[in-house]
Amino acid sequence: MDLVDLENHPLAEKYPVRLPVWWCRTGDSGPHPDVEGSTGKTIVLRFEKTFGRIERIFAKLMRAPKELRRPLLDKNSVLWELCNGQRTFAEICKHMNATFHEEVSPVVHRTHAGIQVFVGLNVMKVVNSPESVEWNTQPGIVPQGQDLPDEVSFDADVDVRVGD
Repeated sequence: MDLVDLENHPLAEKYPVRLPVWWCRTGDSGPHPDVEGSTGKTIVLRFEKTFGRIERIFAKLMRAPKELRRPLLDKNSVLWELCNGQRTFAEICKHMNATFHEEVSPVVHRTHAGIQVFVGLNVMKVVNSPESVEWNTQPGIVPQGQDLPDEVSFDADVDVRVGD
């Protein structure tokens, strides 16, 4: 299937890349392209919660968790794995289309929208070349400035794969 307007898209030759954030894979493998670093497993992002002074008091009283876990849906999980800074937006669109077909139609628009959500959450960035990626995009890495415990209370796969 021909991807409409992909060549003319402003991101076509740009590289979406994950920013430093703790993430892991969990669960069973679902649909995914047969490329390095793609498993089709659910991706979970972990963030340290930061509280204001009064919020901290209430959080302590309520025994609130000190972290936020954000599991991604199947298509966003595959998109996350594909955005390793080594694939162009055009390549990612082709992989998404080949994997999910009509479910992501129109694929260029839906893939762009997914990346924009990640950019808005400050967990992804779009760069001009893979050489400009100077940070670690692998799973299980606590970003600088965050204090997340090493132990997690769920089945977290933080094994580094070729293509991560």
